[in-house]
Amino acid sequence: MIDLDDLRGLLASGARPCVSLYQPTHRRHPENQQDPIRFRNLVKEAEVSLAHGHAAATIGPLLEPFRELAGDAGFWNHTTDGLAVFGAPGLFRIVRLQRPMPERLVVADSFHVKPMLRVLQSADRYQVLAVNRREIRLFEGNRDVLDEIDLAPGVPRTITDALGEELTDKQMQVHSYGTGPAGGAGGRRQPGGEKSGGIRHGSGSKKDEVDRDTERFFREVDRAVHERHSKPGGLPLILAGLGEHHAPFRSVSRNPFLVDGGIAVNTDALAPDDLRRRAWEVMEPHYVARLEQLVERFGAARAAGQGNDRLADVARAAAAGRVATLLLAAGRVVPGRFDRTTGEIEQRNLGRPDVDDVLDDLAEHVLRTGGEVVVSPEERMPSTTGLAAIYRY
Repeated sequence: MIDLDDLRGLLASGARPCVSLYQPTHRRHPENQQDPIRFRNLVKEAEVSLAHGHAAATIGPLLEPFRELAGDAGFWNHTTDGLAVFGAPGLFRIVRLQRPMPERLVVADSFHVKPMLRVLQSADRYQVLAVNRREIRLFEGNRDVLDEIDLAPGVPRTITDALGEELTDKQMQVHSYGTGPAGGAGGRRQPGGEKSGGIRHGSGSKKDEVDRDTERFFREVDRAVHERHSKPGGLPLILAGLGEHHAPFRSVSRNPFLVDGGIAVNTDALAPDDLRRRAWEVMEPHYVARLEQLVERFGAARAAGQGNDRLADVARAAAAGRVATLLLAAGRVVPGRFDRTTGEIEQRNLGRPDVDDVLDDLAEHVLRTGGEVVVSPEERMPSTTGLAAIYRY
């Protein structure tokens, strides 16, 4: 997974030339057999494009990690729905995506990030926190797919992780026997091969001790998930678990990303697609409301002279650091170059190695200047020009 901080790191790297590769991938055999072949073809395109203006001594080391990835059978046997790979001198980053990516290869002076912005800034993304009294799981997805993700360092997976020696009711303790990759007894296998769940044992306890430990566990989980997942990603968080766990968790939660409503069911008993379907039933009203609110904000801003949907005007405002929120149509591409100093736009042929998508360049610059970028389905855009900007002043 990748978040906006990671994306800003790519944009701030300063290394050039930058190779940005996108392609659809497949989760299952035999469809995934074509994925490495398509990847190799794109890498060949990158080599041809780089040869127009760069020495062989630069091209070889830059493309070597791409070629190594092409031959990594283990990687291609565990892909998701899309792939993004970014390379520059001294930098190589692979991102598995939950959306199919149109096949695209861009060689330019900066990374082509608009497809990533759609992934990161699309209003339909969310996370699901599945809880019970002993352990948690975290999922991330959109309307089409939901995958379990690894917890960030510092986020307790079990009540033992959270409370340790301070655990009052020893019966609640979770011992993670065999939690290493592909080894040990019991437990649920995680995406990376490791197991969770383990074996639980201990002595009896009173109900008030159980409730006290549960409250402390939920409080620690809420704090850590907020700090390590919700704040960096900015995604709505849906609570899932038995109905009896919702009120205790919400009573201690201080996470502003936790949405109203939830999924009152034991998530371990649900098939993955059933969990996604229930999550989207909770998320869809929030998704629609957010886009409607952005459209209303743009309408009010434009009426007050603080919004615009003309490319040339928005480009000049972006160069001056005036754009607070930029809405982009997901499928729109404007070939050319954007001058970050003057805001002038020079339209060119996208096939040239030094030419990128103007909308992508605008989005990059708005992010650099502290603005917000939201990529929306074209039918929900408040204009027909492919963009709409709300100004700071």
